[in-house]
Amino acid sequence: MSANRPAAVVVLAAGEGTRMKSKTPKVLHEICGRSLVGHVVSAARELEPEHLVVVVGHARELVEGHLAASYDGVRTAFQAEQNGTGHAVRMAVEELGQAPEGTVVVVCGDTPLLSGSTLAALAAQHEKDGNAVTVLTAEVPDATGYGRIVRDEASGAVVGIVEHKDATDEQRAVREINSGVFAFDGRLLADALGKVRTDNSQGEEYLTDVLGILRSAGHRVGASVTGDHREILGINNRVQLAAARGLLNERLLERAMTAGVTVVDPGSVLIDVTVTYEPDSIVHPGTQLLGTTHLSEGAEVGPNSRLTDTKVGVGARVDNTVAIDAEVGESASVGPFAYLRPGTKLGVKAKAGTFVEMKKATIGAGSKVPHLSYVGDATIGEQTNIGAASVFVNYDGESKHHTTIGSHCKTGSDNMFVAPVTVGDGAYTAAGSVITKDVPSGSLAVARGQQRNIEGWVARKRPGSAAAQAAAAAAEELAVES
Repeated sequence: MSANRPAAVVVLAAGEGTRMKSKTPKVLHEICGRSLVGHVVSAARELEPEHLVVVVGHARELVEGHLAASYDGVRTAFQAEQNGTGHAVRMAVEELGQAPEGTVVVVCGDTPLLSGSTLAALAAQHEKDGNAVTVLTAEVPDATGYGRIVRDEASGAVVGIVEHKDATDEQRAVREINSGVFAFDGRLLADALGKVRTDNSQGEEYLTDVLGILRSAGHRVGASVTGDHREILGINNRVQLAAARGLLNERLLERAMTAGVTVVDPGSVLIDVTVTYEPDSIVHPGTQLLGTTHLSEGAEVGPNSRLTDTKVGVGARVDNTVAIDAEVGESASVGPFAYLRPGTKLGVKAKAGTFVEMKKATIGAGSKVPHLSYVGDATIGEQTNIGAASVFVNYDGESKHHTTIGSHCKTGSDNMFVAPVTVGDGAYTAAGSVITKDVPSGSLAVARGQQRNIEGWVARKRPGSAAAQAAAAAAEELAVES
């Protein structure tokens, strides 16, 4: 448990986000595998607060459903009308039922780059200094649109925050901005919220006015300056969303490389926050690692691969592949140009080769499906080879059926296995066969029509054609040779 465990963390996520121009609520837009509000909630949970309250408003049902499905222990407070940040925090305090005893941290739900360590540092400094409120600030190259920090010229103490729309020209020249992240004394916060006025350009209850109220009452107001201003970047449109994704992706790849992963071209690789990896794994250009994908030691992925919720075993190789909810065993080989669909499991040194698609298929150790094949709803034993252009016919129009191929089997090219069907251990199937019946172990199955050659057919049916002329010339040449 954190030594500076807050009484509560309040996440403000009630706004519509009209500048996103989207049917999806702003806070539910995703970057790097999490929603915007999900990133903030995850950072807040690192503080282990006694209460974690998310203030919802626009598209309440969608946001509440997302939080309930993804995060345990999160409470929500409903802000029916978006009357400002002060009003939103007041709704959160009312949800708690009483003024919190201890530190209350307030964060914005659209700041996905904010880290748990920065929040922890804010809470620690707040308690160490004995402040009534501590604001997280940053100096930015362009402060347009942000609230400015107003400090006492003599002491440097924070005396207030002025919103951009209400600021004078002199105040707008200030580059230190309010991040929208605060640490409050819970009881003082609850009292001050009742005194916030709405005589401003927006007619709203500004949370920032609490600073002036508390300072006027003789309480300490402080600031904690973050070392990286990019952490506090809020998202208001798709341009900012893409920029934040790039920054977060850069951070995640740096973490991976520091942990021993070789990323050949970081500029072309995308990675989610939930991806895990082991040292000496290699990621080639054009690769996306998504969801709960895991790269084991020595695994090599890419180029041009997209892996979602996929486990890649020690020393396995995955090349130009799309894989979803699949398992690639130790030293297995996939691709190039393969598609592993959900439920696919490749054993040790197994192979899913070029232009191979698999779905809900278990491939035993050392078995190979080298090229141009579809394997669906199937189990293949060990050390079996599936011939080129094979199709596991698993769907009868209403239901899916299972095919079992034993160990040490050799199946011919251009085979169709019409499920449900079983090929026993050590069996062979002839090229061009349509296997509709079980094949006993050690047997050779031949399931194709007899070949019949009709002599002279081209000359009779296609007289004068190029084929007929070529056939006649070949006949003459054969006659001369004989």
